[in-house]
Amino acid sequence: MSVAGKVNWFSVVMQVIQLTVGALVSAVGVTVFMAPFQIAPGGVLGISVIINHLNPALPIGLMVLIGNIPIQILGFRMLGGWRIVASTVYYVVVSSLAIDLLQPVIAAANVDVGHDVLLNALFGGIIGGIAGGLVYRAGGTLGGTSTIARILQNRYGVPLSTSALYTDTGVIALAGLVFGWEGALYAMVALFLGGVAADYVLEGPSVIRTATIITDQPELVSHVILQELGRGVTFWDGKGMFTEKEHGVLFVTIARPQVNRLRALVFTADPSAFVVIGHGHIAYGQGFRRTKQS
Repeated sequence: MSVAGKVNWFSVVMQVIQLTVGALVSAVGVTVFMAPFQIAPGGVLGISVIINHLNPALPIGLMVLIGNIPIQILGFRMLGGWRIVASTVYYVVVSSLAIDLLQPVIAAANVDVGHDVLLNALFGGIIGGIAGGLVYRAGGTLGGTSTIARILQNRYGVPLSTSALYTDTGVIALAGLVFGWEGALYAMVALFLGGVAADYVLEGPSVIRTATIITDQPELVSHVILQELGRGVTFWDGKGMFTEKEHGVLFVTIARPQVNRLRALVFTADPSAFVVIGHGHIAYGQGFRRTKQS
């Protein structure tokens, strides 16, 4: 077998660990914060919470598993086989089992996280988002409507965000009919925070800033940035379309604590400069995070 065809077992083990941890964290969020307070944050999970409320004899985890069977079969046929859906199937099975096994344990332990529904929606959403971020980092999805959204994107070009908006809005509307519209609002809070938390896990905190500087003193401004901040600067020529005047345009990436220092240095060198500060998450390359190749 060629080097390219060899299986990286360390990566496989780490992927399984991330999926397992994500599934267990998700189960805790559902059993401790979501289901006891009738919060149904979209997708097959939300529908399962609603079904369990209407008929407690039908466990949430079992409903999640049953609801995902036709969806994952469809994903197998339309997304390119088990290689694509294997991670998602593993997550769905583990999280479904964990939900149904944890519920009686938590009930017997009499776990009390308070009676504030909003607070539980906040924590439920954050914990669910952390779980989702771990699963996405491992190359899987949360199953259910996430798989449907991926199919619609691949087959018809429908953006993932659009598909998620339609499906989750439908489930939350159903939750509003069953639990009341206040319950639907709590579900929207949990859904929104889940997305924010998942992005944070995937991308990390915003630790860098980018600066675009328009100046008539590009050499001087570049020099002080290089000397005082030790950051590389990229330069290109620009033209103001309103004034039709030529300017220098500088681009520099800095650490978040360096923003105030950069601003002071730029305006000391060129008081008429124009500076735009942008947000970034991670920078790779010289002076920042190294890639495996570098």
